[in-house]
Amino acid sequence: MFRSFLIKYAEIGVKGKNRHLFEDALIHQIKYALKKVDGKFLITKTQGRIFVEAEGEFDYDETVTALQHVFGIVGICPMIHVEDEGFEKLGETVVNYIDAVYPDKTKTFKVNCRRARKNYPMESMEINAALGEILLNAFPELSVDVHAPEILLNVEIREKIYIYSEIIPGPGGMPVGTGGKAMLLLSGGIDSPVAGYMIAKRGVKIDAVYFHAPPYTSERAKQKVVDLARLVSKYTGPIYLHVINFTDIQLYIYEKCPHEELTIIMRRYMMRIAEHIAKETECLGLITGESIGQVASQTMASLVATNEVCDLPVYRPLIGFDKEEIVTVSKKIDTFETSILPFEDCCTIFVAKHPVTKPNLNIIRRHEHNLDEKIDELVKTALETDELIIVE
Repeated sequence: MFRSFLIKYAEIGVKGKNRHLFEDALIHQIKYALKKVDGKFLITKTQGRIFVEAEGEFDYDETVTALQHVFGIVGICPMIHVEDEGFEKLGETVVNYIDAVYPDKTKTFKVNCRRARKNYPMESMEINAALGEILLNAFPELSVDVHAPEILLNVEIREKIYIYSEIIPGPGGMPVGTGGKAMLLLSGGIDSPVAGYMIAKRGVKIDAVYFHAPPYTSERAKQKVVDLARLVSKYTGPIYLHVINFTDIQLYIYEKCPHEELTIIMRRYMMRIAEHIAKETECLGLITGESIGQVASQTMASLVATNEVCDLPVYRPLIGFDKEEIVTVSKKIDTFETSILPFEDCCTIFVAKHPVTKPNLNIIRRHEHNLDEKIDELVKTALETDELIIVE
């Protein structure tokens, strides 16, 4: 029955003179999401409304699922639209709609009319009452409930008349691309994919960097990260994933620095490399999945030590989350089952038995001097051998 959808948004509606830019970005993301769906679609914008209409055969469920991955959408309303052929014809259409959509007529309902076209001969309240009367005459088992109806029948009178009663929740947020671009430090764990999702939800375009350590990490570990990026890309659009071979850097740090400081010093070099790529690709910040106190490298003192090597801001959307809250989001976005696959990444291979939890910055800097110029050559080589994978 449904071939068209009214797309509802929230925050975009209060953007003032820039609103059209956000609407256009949302339309762009809708078009991208629907490219992977069987069928052709016409997307139009009029008077603060965005409509998606299937042209020919299409998969309804697949279409709804694709739209539920577009940030900026708060509601997807399957609808019908008809020409204005007079109120009597509208009444017949509404009766047919309720009859087709709701086989069980023992429900409560309310009619909610919005008369955007002010030259329509009846006012909204008159239309509500008249359509309510028509429905009660057609289906005596129905009853009116204006406070908590089981069926909220929406009728919008514009250049055409739009009728819908179901609102399928969207992901909310802001359209990707309206908030700049940032570089996600992506690992094979639970946290970083969630962090990328949450920042992208605020309209930020995501690129990512993954630190690979062969032979200590397998190709399956790398593929796991690519798979996680692909799951996140359902929401964010294409992700440019930079794979950095970090093995020689890790081994050199392992050789030259105290083992209890390995995690912090390695993390500092990851941040340096990620920031270098971020600046080259015009990113405005770094994103990590860190949360205070979760592990030794995520204490307040450790975060200060890793932040010190960065000029760009570091965004940590999970900073106040506990693990269960992070897991809940990872299950919601379908990354959890992939994240818990037993393929270790480079962070978990070189872990000291007793890592420092309150690193002293002066001591960390002094021990980094032990790395001399060779570390700069290793970093340069790692950057020159960056493997770029476009994930979508």
